[in-house]
Amino acid sequence: MSLIGKVALITGASKGIGRATALRLAKDGANVVVGYNSNPEAANEVVNQIGTDKAIAIQADVGDVGEITSLVEQTIQRFGRIDLLVPCAGIMTLTTLEQTTEEAYDKMFAVNVKGPFFLCQVSSFNCSLLNKANQKQKAVPHMGPGSHIVLLSTTLCATSTVTPGYLPYVTSKGAVEQMTRVLSKDVARKGISVNCVAPGPTATDLFMRDQSEQTLNFLKNANPHGRIGETGDIADSIAFLCSSDSRWVTGQTIRVNGGLAYDGGYD
Repeated sequence: MSLIGKVALITGASKGIGRATALRLAKDGANVVVGYNSNPEAANEVVNQIGTDKAIAIQADVGDVGEITSLVEQTIQRFGRIDLLVPCAGIMTLTTLEQTTEEAYDKMFAVNVKGPFFLCQVSSFNCSLLNKANQKQKAVPHMGPGSHIVLLSTTLCATSTVTPGYLPYVTSKGAVEQMTRVLSKDVARKGISVNCVAPGPTATDLFMRDQSEQTLNFLKNANPHGRIGETGDIADSIAFLCSSDSRWVTGQTIRVNGGLAYDGGYD
């Protein structure tokens, strides 16, 4: 599954699944844009681990279309195109229906849904770059045939035991799964595939922050493998969906959870 010469744009790449994905795709030969929001030290550490000749860190708030456009423009200026697009940036706040504020709801959807949506649009259709020759804006598509988009959801969208506190988060990720399904039909005419990886419990800072030892032990015991996922487990599946080996896979949401759950709930 060689990715030699490919260009990967990954948001949320300074930590967690995004970081593991950046390192895995670079290992497979890709040049990598390490998108991050608030931690330049962590992002630059990923760049240094990959090598400054093959990677660059770019700051962007993925909930802002203007910053998304700038992120894509800087990617094109450095590498010339985008072959692999992996929007890993996401937020999770645990609140019930009663507890959810409009501000929290809007922020959740801005990062988890709006960000991936417009990143796909700007990358694959009409990023506006300044044409210095005539000072006019020129619409340039930057993802050609054979490119891959991999979105991120959650196995919680398929579990019957999900608790009320995950309501806003799972609602946003459900939107991502529908985006995957329909977007794949939209960009198929451009030769671009779109898939979604839906991890189960995975040892990221975002997930571990809200888990008690009792809950972690329950999740480990519930899994046939007796553990929760590691970020590398998810990155490996993303790498497959970024390779030509997945050329006949599109519009799919793949539950990457070690057999913990499937689309009907817990096994």
